[in-house]
Amino acid sequence: MPIKGSCHCGQTQFEVSEPPAEVTRCTCSLCSKRGALWAYYTPAQFRLTSPPENVATYLWGSRTVKHHFCAGCGCGTYSESPDWSTGKPDFDNPKVGVNSRLFDDFDLDAVTVTVIDGKNLW
Repeated sequence: MPIKGSCHCGQTQFEVSEPPAEVTRCTCSLCSKRGALWAYYTPAQFRLTSPPENVATYLWGSRTVKHHFCAGCGCGTYSESPDWSTGKPDFDNPKVGVNSRLFDDFDLDAVTVTVIDGKNLW
């Protein structure tokens, strides 16, 4: 069952193929300042439903991950990156990390939150 989400002002809207079974909280400087809880999807499971010009992008550090945010209200919405599950970037298996705090009608208290020590990993 698809689930929808949006930024605060509604200019950036998206949907994913299904609700997340779990989310992650990364402790790196960017994620901790954003306060996001990330749900990960393949690109085929994610769809931006608003005009792409409503999205701005921030590239940090290695410039490997595209951190997207609403150009209107500034909410961090989603990020595009290689799969990092092995500790190295796997560009053949890209992931979309969606800020699960922006999902509509979704109970974040019902899923497990896994902490990733991004502060010390990268």
